[in-house]
Amino acid sequence: MSTRAFTQRPAPRHPRRTGTVATITCLALSCAVLVLVATGAGASNPRYRPPVDAPVSQGFHLGANLYGPGNRGLDYATTAGTPVRAIGGGIVVFAGVVAGSRFVTVLHPDGLRSSYSYLQTISVHRGDSVARGATVGLAGTHLQLGVRRGIAYIDPAPLLGAAGPAHLVPPQQRSTP
Repeated sequence: MSTRAFTQRPAPRHPRRTGTVATITCLALSCAVLVLVATGAGASNPRYRPPVDAPVSQGFHLGANLYGPGNRGLDYATTAGTPVRAIGGGIVVFAGVVAGSRFVTVLHPDGLRSSYSYLQTISVHRGDSVARGATVGLAGTHLQLGVRRGIAYIDPAPLLGAAGPAHLVPPQQRSTP
């Protein structure tokens, strides 16, 4: 029987455990930067711009529940034929007709989806890449801008921050759709 001397070797270093603190710090900083960019904080030029140069006729208001009454976007008092611009760059994920009305939805790099409702005409196709300010269609007598994060609708007004406050139009001055 052979006798060999066994020496104790250091435990192998697991490659995933190397630099764990540095990795966590880097991830935390990256998340902070993403939050600042997504919210537009610290930026003099916001990522999103209003889709039209028209007054807001009805502001955002969620109902008591997901299916309750409310207004899940900003309604603009537009004149027929007003060019509707993408509020930010992204990819067109829907451009078509639903229940007799024309809609366009753009998926933005930060995961938000902006939808332009009640268009007179559509000038983009599904899969098109659009830049901020690119025309997606022409408005009818009114336009609704909706923005979703996942399935939840969010108020678009804060995204359009530097563009100025929303100006509500009194009911007696609203155009009828």
